[in-house]
Amino acid sequence: MNRPRGTIDVLPGEVEKWQYVEESFRRICREYGYAEIRTPVFEYTELFDRGVGDTTDIIEKEMYTFLDRSERSLSLRPEGTAPIARAYVEDKLYSGPQPVKVYYQGPMFRYDRPQAGRYRQFHQLGAEVFGSFTPAIDAEVVAMAMDFCRRFGLKLDLHINSVGCGMCRPVMREKLCASLKTRLEDLCGDCRIRLDKNPLRILDCKVKRCREMAGEAAAGLKFLCPECADHFGEVLSYLDALNVEYIVDHCLVRGLDYYTRTAFEIMAPGIGAQRSVGGGGRYDGLVEMFGGPPTPGIGYAMGLERFLLVMQEQGLSVPDSRQLDVYLVTAEKDLEGRAMMLLQELRTNGIYADKDYTGRSMKAQLKQAGKSGAPYVVILGSDELSKGKVALKDMLSGSQTEVPLSDLTAQFLKE
Repeated sequence: MNRPRGTIDVLPGEVEKWQYVEESFRRICREYGYAEIRTPVFEYTELFDRGVGDTTDIIEKEMYTFLDRSERSLSLRPEGTAPIARAYVEDKLYSGPQPVKVYYQGPMFRYDRPQAGRYRQFHQLGAEVFGSFTPAIDAEVVAMAMDFCRRFGLKLDLHINSVGCGMCRPVMREKLCASLKTRLEDLCGDCRIRLDKNPLRILDCKVKRCREMAGEAAAGLKFLCPECADHFGEVLSYLDALNVEYIVDHCLVRGLDYYTRTAFEIMAPGIGAQRSVGGGGRYDGLVEMFGGPPTPGIGYAMGLERFLLVMQEQGLSVPDSRQLDVYLVTAEKDLEGRAMMLLQELRTNGIYADKDYTGRSMKAQLKQAGKSGAPYVVILGSDELSKGKVALKDMLSGSQTEVPLSDLTAQFLKE
């Protein structure tokens, strides 16, 4: 049996890297005042149809959708924002103090073509803020995302844009559509359909030629209303004050229809076409779309697999995770019970300890102890135990001493 295409097994030795990045993300979120939220990995399909947008590739081509036994249409979540906005409404988080700042981690699912850094089950680290219109919160969210990347030493580019609001964005759509209709034959089949449905999607097409054509057409368009232009200018001013470097990219749109005003993407070289490590933006109409009160929102997400891939490409690593503190070796088979009792005592006191469970000889156990990476080995022998002692071997220096059994736990707690 093989795993499904587009999925990976994260094995010991690799999973510790994931854990380190995940815990680092939790730490920075707490530093910025965010609390964790967890939502189901599947939702009613309608949630994504309405929230993500029925003209997006995610809805049209990439969702894992199925009927349950009651013939209700459910989908594995392709992204994290819509479920959290649903929870904000359903669980009445709007009735408490605002803004509400939450973060999440977990698997997402899209039926996409697998390639480096892109999988059908992938993992995101994300944060969302509900209840603040101020450009300052946009800047904080962007700065937090970049701060997280900087802590790992990553060299990344921040691209940022304003995609306007419900008042000014139709102007851009109309102008972009008119410009691209003169080159209709050069667009891919999907983009010819998008031209009438939602021409902004062409800026996010997977076909490079289409993106470049739309980018050329969009670059010269000035469409932001005064309010959106002022908002974007303030966001950039705050980023300047925070010393966050950015590239204003008027061709940038996000792949989801709910974005308004601020949109940003964090990009890295060296991973082929999949340069995006993460991104996000503002979504001021999403909560209302799900039946809640008019509530502004902004957030971002990063792909964990992409993040680790970029670290590898840039020659970066995470600190080694904590290994065993001690490995127990028994000189005689009938000391197995004593060894297990000692293991339990050590573990109860927070000491990482293990032993052999295959019946190996003492020589083979010592060899296994060396492979385990434990800095110390405790050897239980009848002669030593009769004196209330055990042998303690320092694997780095090779020295060996006898230690009173009653002092052993305290010995490791001092290390």
